[in-house]
Amino acid sequence: MTRALVSTRISVLDRSRTREGQGGPQALRDTVRLAQEVESLGFHRFWVSEHHGVPGVAGSAPTVLAAAVASATSTVRVGTGGVMLPNHQPLVVAEQFGVLESLFPGRIDMGVGRSVGFTGGVRRALGRSEEDAEDFASQLEELLRYFTGEHPQVHARPSEGLRVPPFVLATGEGAGIAAAAGVPLVVGDLRSRERLLRAVDRYRTEFRPSAWSADPYVVVAGTVAVAESEDAARHLLLPEAWSMAHARTHGTFPPLLPASRVETLEMTAKERELYTSGLRGHIHGTEDRVAAALEEAIGDTGADEVLVTTSTHDRDGLLDSYRRLARLAGLSATGARVAASYSSRRS
Repeated sequence: MTRALVSTRISVLDRSRTREGQGGPQALRDTVRLAQEVESLGFHRFWVSEHHGVPGVAGSAPTVLAAAVASATSTVRVGTGGVMLPNHQPLVVAEQFGVLESLFPGRIDMGVGRSVGFTGGVRRALGRSEEDAEDFASQLEELLRYFTGEHPQVHARPSEGLRVPPFVLATGEGAGIAAAAGVPLVVGDLRSRERLLRAVDRYRTEFRPSAWSADPYVVVAGTVAVAESEDAARHLLLPEAWSMAHARTHGTFPPLLPASRVETLEMTAKERELYTSGLRGHIHGTEDRVAAALEEAIGDTGADEVLVTTSTHDRDGLLDSYRRLARLAGLSATGARVAASYSSRRS
């Protein structure tokens, strides 16, 4: 247990990845169950994401999924990492989070991003275009005004007057937008340290205090895998690395395969290159090695919080990784009991 880790909030983002032989419904149920386990381990937040029309990813309606997660938990903060604001009308987003905050007061986070639909077909189905991302700053301003009651024409119900903490997921220009709005910044990934540091520096330099935050607040996000050995931790990364390599060569994300299957796959030279690249730079290894890497990342960025995401086929290995991470951060003493009961209680 190290000083920076025990004084830094540690949270979890789950993307509801599907696994070979199981569809989207099971992936969503797994996300809710994982949230319960994460809560038992003492993590600060549990966030879900938004993807439309992406094979291999079931999380398409983050506010609906967040409601299910909040209903199944009682103490962990629940939010989105994030709702892609250019895909939606700000009023609708405000209303959805107003309902969530009304039902689960004091536990809801409103993380928003500036990406648009993954493909042209999805964008057309959403009634959006790539140009909508360029209006992110004004969309964010409109969204926040519904909560403060400053919108000149519309009163959002039940959102107006509620305090739902907003977060902006961004790098580059988005970091400047978060700074101008005076809201917390979520920035990743930890593999691109130079890019990450530029975004954080810009955010802190340009930050303007607001009704939402008096000071800059930085959440750094990235993949973290902890296991009893370096090899076991690396195995947790293999399914997602292959999925990303496949997506970049075939245009679709396949379900996550077992690591043992991935190791036997025949790959083209391009697939092998992308697969190998996808394994580099993530924080993974034994507890001592991961602790040292997280200490370095926190020290480099001055992060107030670390948001961890890990996608793998092995659910038991995934929970063991989170249990070990919780122990490193001094979050809970019940991790061993929770992990031991995970398989027997999993549906």
